[in-house]
Amino acid sequence: MTADLDQKLLDILVCPLTKGPLRWDRDAQELVSEQAGLAFPVRDGIPIMLVEEARKLDETA
Repeated sequence: MTADLDQKLLDILVCPLTKGPLRWDRDAQELVSEQAGLAFPVRDGIPIMLVEEARKLDETA
């Protein structure tokens, strides 16, 4: 089951590395930073905003 994040939370969250905007990927349950090339996981509705926990985006995608 996929869940949505609260829009207010999405409005205030930024990438911890670039301080740039994040895009919510509902299907993957990730917050994506295009600038940093990272996807931050959301577990049980809680964004994990640690660079060490982020997945590197596939550059060919």
